[in-house]
Amino acid sequence: MTPLCIQRPLLMPQPRGNSIAVYLDLRSRGIFDSGTLSRQNLNILRDIILQDNKDFNKVWTKSSKSTISYESGRIYFENYQCCYSSFPSHPRLLYDLPKRPRSEKIEDALLCQCPLEKVLPMPSDEKPSLLALTANNWLYRFSAETGQELEKVYLSPHYKFRYLGWDVSQETFYVKSVQNKVTSTARQAGFTQNTLLCLAVFNIFPLKLVGILEISKSVFGSTVLDVVLSQGVLAISHSTKTVRFYSFEDILKRYVTKKLVLGEQCGSERATVVGEAPFGIPVNICINESPPVLFEVSCFDNAVQIGGHPWHYIFTPPHKKHQGSFHICSLKDKTLAKNGIQDMKCCSLESDRIYFHPDDSGRIIHVGPSTINVLKIQSEMESDSQFDIAKEFSITTHRDSGASQTSVTSSGRTVKRRFLQLDDDPEQETFQMVEYEDELDLLAVVHVTNRGDEGQALVSLHDNHTGRLLKKVPLMESWDVTYSHELVFDRDTLVHIEQRKNNNFCCHVYKITSGKVD
Repeated sequence: MTPLCIQRPLLMPQPRGNSIAVYLDLRSRGIFDSGTLSRQNLNILRDIILQDNKDFNKVWTKSSKSTISYESGRIYFENYQCCYSSFPSHPRLLYDLPKRPRSEKIEDALLCQCPLEKVLPMPSDEKPSLLALTANNWLYRFSAETGQELEKVYLSPHYKFRYLGWDVSQETFYVKSVQNKVTSTARQAGFTQNTLLCLAVFNIFPLKLVGILEISKSVFGSTVLDVVLSQGVLAISHSTKTVRFYSFEDILKRYVTKKLVLGEQCGSERATVVGEAPFGIPVNICINESPPVLFEVSCFDNAVQIGGHPWHYIFTPPHKKHQGSFHICSLKDKTLAKNGIQDMKCCSLESDRIYFHPDDSGRIIHVGPSTINVLKIQSEMESDSQFDIAKEFSITTHRDSGASQTSVTSSGRTVKRRFLQLDDDPEQETFQMVEYEDELDLLAVVHVTNRGDEGQALVSLHDNHTGRLLKKVPLMESWDVTYSHELVFDRDTLVHIEQRKNNNFCCHVYKITSGKVD
């Protein structure tokens, strides 16, 4: 990440062209401040990676019988028990935690990067740490470098917590329980479950409890399905294909009954210490009435995204005629933008995907089987309140449209197919995913084409602002589209995590090198 830049020199020599030698000379003489130096270093790395004589070559492969995860240069195996660093030329083991019984296995984890702008109370807070949630409701904080246990909190004996998520990245996180299910026997007996699930919310650096609350049907309605906390907004989805948004800050102001501090006594009994077993953390955010709704939208599959400049939201209306299209509307007044209905009209097994660009530019990425459109939100010239969705650039696959519709028999007779070929037919080149490398400002696009029984994958690197193709990286391993895949592009490293048959997993690491590696 770019270091905090305090002040930039008023006069700064500018290197001519993109000469790496000039950059290095200026850096050696201390011309740049810290922020500019970091940006110039990344520019040098980008130029090196894109050189014709530099290739991404596979340097490491490791298999696992459990899910593999990657986060900020660290590869996690065996339910986060084993951690490798991807930064060296070949990944190396950082730590391997002691084996845990199944009842204490790690269910979910978050990597925490320490802030640069403030001094923290504990020396251990100054380094990255891993938040880990175990199956027996303990929340641990481990050193991300050594695996040393730094803190632990017991959540509750009454709920089964399973999921971790960021509310505000690297500032506030939440722990979500599984949903309470009513058995068929209890349902027949007339028993109903009022509380759907529970959320515990914490600040990090230092670890501090915000509060714990229940999501109940008596308050939010009998149709409640799920809840997510993001950017200070509590989003609750309903079986009526409706998503309602609430201000979490407003909920804290209205419904906190008592402030709780981890490690301090709560109640008259000595055993009731907040965050310690067997007491855990009591509910201290008691919502007894429906809070004011900030925003509400009806959408297909309860999927809605908010972003852009100015604020817009993307959704598919719940009506059958709108399925396959995405609507882009202003968050201010719900007005549909001009050209705000995006529909690729593709015939495929997998639906196309759309989301706000992770580079915070306010743009939108729309990914289909054969086309990737990067869209921007711009004001209409006649009015500042009316917005237009314009295509900035497109990336397309190379296909022979006519060849797929007809075939020629051995006798020379032309036969036309009875059915049209799908846009994501495995025999054709198909886009599988798009990844953004923020520090190099590059897009990595995965293309897959079947050759016989195996899928061959190619990663193409594109300029983030123009879509111009800059480099192609073939992957050595086959790509089976019937299983899940993850590709991570992190500076000079490509990481491909794939699921295989029998629920096995494999991690492949590619590094930039000069020429081919034997």
